[in-house]
Amino acid sequence: MDINLLSRFNAARTGRRPAILVTALDDAGKAQRLIGPDDDLAGDPLAEEVARRFRSGKSGIVESADGTQLFLTVSVPPPRLVLIGAVHISQALVPMAQIAGFDVVVIDPRTAFATPERFPGGTLLAEWPEDVQEQVALDPYTAVAALTHDPKIDDAPLRAALAAGCFYVGALGSRKTHARRRERLLEAGVSAADFERLDAPIGADIGAASPAEIAVAVLANVIRALRKGPETAS
Repeated sequence: MDINLLSRFNAARTGRRPAILVTALDDAGKAQRLIGPDDDLAGDPLAEEVARRFRSGKSGIVESADGTQLFLTVSVPPPRLVLIGAVHISQALVPMAQIAGFDVVVIDPRTAFATPERFPGGTLLAEWPEDVQEQVALDPYTAVAALTHDPKIDDAPLRAALAAGCFYVGALGSRKTHARRRERLLEAGVSAADFERLDAPIGADIGAASPAEIAVAVLANVIRALRKGPETAS
């Protein structure tokens, strides 16, 4: 293996950056190349396969157009779900998301809600979201769900999530609440195109009523965005 490629591949893994190492199995020299999600693959016969692999996170063998066997070693960060608000929906959502394979972080500055007794699993940060933004380090393999109904808590992480390209960004609230949210976020500099990425009212339209049902609806759209792409989340 090319030591330089291996070093870059390992650096991507430790830095929560996705990468795919392509190795030609039929080549005696085992020719290799490293692909990142932002690389220009226009005209590359592997473009569609690489896009699928970045979504699935699964390594495997593929055959190139000329019949060469290629092994794609896929490294993607483990998906995270950041919940803004230590509310009843979050209490139900944390264990569900963990079972589905997500690392979960709950953020809420209200210490009466953000207690270890209410959230025994996952990471709990009883802080203002903007104060722990660097610690959490939002990225394209992170989903953010704002659940407090309080713009003083929700708005800043929503702006940060949209700016960071998080694969899913959702917010609780009625259509009327969402319209007011739109006014605030656009005034704060969020583009209209970015705002349209928001899943709001949050969650799949399954008629959810209870906190647990809403948690199911939210997780459904988070998984759909992760596996099928953000354009299908709303």
